[in-house]
Formats: sequence, structure tokens, C-alpha cells
Amino acid sequence: MQICLVSDRRRLGQAQNRPSTDWIALLVAQVAAASQAGIDYVQIREADLEARDLAMLVRRCLDVTRGTITRLLVNDRVDVALACGAGVQLKERSSRPADVRRIAPAGFLIGASVHTPAGAEARKGADLLIAGTVRPTASKSGVEYLDEDGLRAIVEVADGRPVLGIGGLNLDSIPLLKASGAAGMAAVGAFIPEAHHELRTFVQNRVNDLRFAFDSA
Repeated sequence: MQICLVSDRRRLGQAQNRPSTDWIALLVAQVAAASQAGIDYVQIREADLEARDLAMLVRRCLDVTRGTITRLLVNDRVDVALACGAGVQLKERSSRPADVRRIAPAGFLIGASVHTPAGAEARKGADLLIAGTVRPTASKSGVEYLDEDGLRAIVEVADGRPVLGIGGLNLDSIPLLKASGAAGMAAVGAFIPEAHHELRTFVQNRVNDLRFAFDSA
């Protein structure tokens, strides 16, 4: 199973009842815990940050993931990803993977977010696809959800590239993911504990539980 933690410092900080001044440090701690548990990817999705502040955050996250298998993806900001030495997660209506390849160094990791089989077909130059929205989620309302059939349709046109489902997914979503042929899942909320849970332990247990459930299904 491939697993991706998608960041949301606001949601994380509020769930932990922490002031906004602590949110960046809390996010870095979450990333560190996930990488120590062997998570495959972390997507830094903090769209409101200016380039300088985003780059500082990305570099801090690269520091805490160094020496682990975890690969870092910066949401849509190719410039920041290249400057920091991270990968990029492209939006469906953003730069094409082939165009990014022309300016990126060898081995540069490119993920692409897709919502339809046609979107997946158009993003053939990406290394991995994150497909959603699979199920209803607090952050995505008023959209058409993929569910199992829609996710399977994207997997079928992905030409063997890993497809990770996103949107309303957690431990109870493992049967859906397996049935669709997806390689794993990406999530925000699945890695955010309530205030009474210790962050590091919760995140590491969640990564381990997801992988065990997927491999055992």
C-alpha cells in the first residue's frame, strides 16, 4: 500500500486546540511522525502561504524526513519544489507533467491530481495520480463523488501508474480501495487526532494500521 499524508496546518492546529503561532511547528511534528512510521508521501498543501514562507516550511519538512523513505510533494508550486529539492503535486488544470519534465532534473517526482478518467489520460507523464473526491468529506462539498466505480475507471486508464484515492477515506475505506485496484490512499483528516490524543503516537499508529489493513484485506 502507498500512503500519502496531505497537510492542513489550520485543521490540525484547531483539532489540537493550539494557537495559530504553533501550527507550523505542529505540522512539522506531524510530518516527522509520519515519516518515522514509513509513510510513502507527504503533500504540503498550504496554498495561502507566500513562496518564501512555503519554502521555509518545505525545507523544515525535508529536514525531518531525511533518511526515511518518505518523498515530499509541494502542491502545485513547481518553483518552490524545484528550489527546495522536493517533488510537486500538480492540479488537474495546472501545468502538464511533460512541460514540468522539461525544466526539472532527472528523478524529479511528479504527482497529478485527477477527477475523471479523461483527466488521468491527460496526465500520463506523472509518476503517480491522486484521484478524488472518492467519498463525501468536510472539505469538498457539492462535487460528484467517484466512489468505487469511478476510482476503478481511473485506475484502468492509469497504465500501471499508482493511483491513490482521496476524499473521505480512512480505515473503513480499505475494502473500497482494494476492490477498485487503487494502490493506496491520500488523506488529510485520517492523520489528524483530536486534542486528547498525542500527535506522534496517533499518526504513527494510523500509518501502521492502514498498511496492515490494506495488506491483510
